[in-house]
Amino acid sequence: MNQPSPEIAHLCKIDPVMKRVIGEVGPYALSLRARRSPFESLARAIAYQQLHDKAAESILRRFIALFPGRRFPRPADLLAMAPETIRGTGFSHAKIAALHDLAAKAMDGTVPTTTVIQRLEDDAIVERLIAVRGVGRWTVEMLLIFQLGRPDVLPVDDFGVRNGFRIAYKRKAMPTAKELLRYGERWRPYRTAAAWYLWRAADRAKVVRTTLPVVRAAGKRAPNG
Repeated sequence: MNQPSPEIAHLCKIDPVMKRVIGEVGPYALSLRARRSPFESLARAIAYQQLHDKAAESILRRFIALFPGRRFPRPADLLAMAPETIRGTGFSHAKIAALHDLAAKAMDGTVPTTTVIQRLEDDAIVERLIAVRGVGRWTVEMLLIFQLGRPDVLPVDDFGVRNGFRIAYKRKAMPTAKELLRYGERWRPYRTAAAWYLWRAADRAKVVRTTLPVVRAAGKRAPNG
């Protein structure tokens, strides 16, 4: 019989509700995204802000095409490109300003290289990267989880995580960030796995809602409009 992963063993031992969710969802299966430098990861995150995925992907393709011969532009390449040219790919003026700030901070070392970031603690990474214009804590937490695979990250401002907690723990109201942070202390040092299971709980609730049949009361008409 296979032994449970350390994450599952800990969460099941410490939290009966999480144990139930794990039983419903199955094994922990966090998929890391393609390895990218912190600069590229944040540039892509800026591109996706407040846009649908397809729109952001289209803008990114046009942006990368401005730098032939490179899989992704370097910070110096971006700074050397005229803002008007970048604007032509679909980036807003605000996002261009954020990209320029990101590139400048990558050049001065505020945004660490791939080698350096591996040696930094989570809090140090957050502190350095939120100094970039347009980059908030949530964006950095997604990098910590899906790029670096850090095991103890709890993104308490993430709607899916909070909604998953509300559903799994049968709460009437959405938990505040402080409430979730306080409750999540018991999940250390595997809060990333707990967040992953809360995302899955929210996803499962969406599936249930979309598959439920529509029931109409007999003898009653639906209201006009």
